[in-house]
Amino acid sequence: MTLRTMMLPALAALLAIGCGSEDQLRRVEQEVGDLKLEVFKLRQTVEEGNKRAQADQQASTEARGQDRRFQADLQESLRQVQDTTRVLNNRLNSQARGGSRPAGDAHQPVAATAAEDERAFNAAVLDYNRGNYPLAAEGLDLFLKTYPQSSKRPEALFFLGLCHYNQRVYDRAQMAFDRIIKDHAASPQFLPAKLKRAQSLLKQGLKPAAVKAFRDLVDGFSGSPEARTAQQELSDLGL
Repeated sequence: MTLRTMMLPALAALLAIGCGSEDQLRRVEQEVGDLKLEVFKLRQTVEEGNKRAQADQQASTEARGQDRRFQADLQESLRQVQDTTRVLNNRLNSQARGGSRPAGDAHQPVAATAAEDERAFNAAVLDYNRGNYPLAAEGLDLFLKTYPQSSKRPEALFFLGLCHYNQRVYDRAQMAFDRIIKDHAASPQFLPAKLKRAQSLLKQGLKPAAVKAFRDLVDGFSGSPEARTAQQELSDLGL
């Protein structure tokens, strides 16, 4: 019922009494006052109803948001479990190959070992390409321990250094690149390792050592892509 509808009887009464008695006027005034009170109560009821509706809608929205967050957390937890399970399986398989191989298998075909080597390396690189640097670093560490004579060792060390570099653990990155420079000077990873080692030194705030490493590249390997990058690094340093 609208305010206009409720006020009509009172207005009609006022018109009917004209200049009637004071008692009639007071009764009409009383009725108008009662109507105003009812209107006030109705307005309060409507406002409370609107507030409850808004609260219910907000609660529903929050519930849907919480459900989405729960689903996302569940998916992330599942992925982490799957990743961890795969790493553990790799460890178990590696231990089985290293500790329970019969003596008669000492002369197994080299091709079989090379295939295992390739699969283990590719699995770790796949984690790196996905941006999962902690898992990739764990897989590469395991690879280096399991296949110390692998031809993939320089590449594994380089990717291990990149994993640490991308996680801003620059001292450990430098150690990985140092191992390539020391043990695999003839590998294709030698110059890239020298460059990343110099950049790791710079990231650690070791500017004099980094400048020396960049100059070694520029002076000793002129024309190489790594030397050009090293020269740009020196220019950026104002040198």
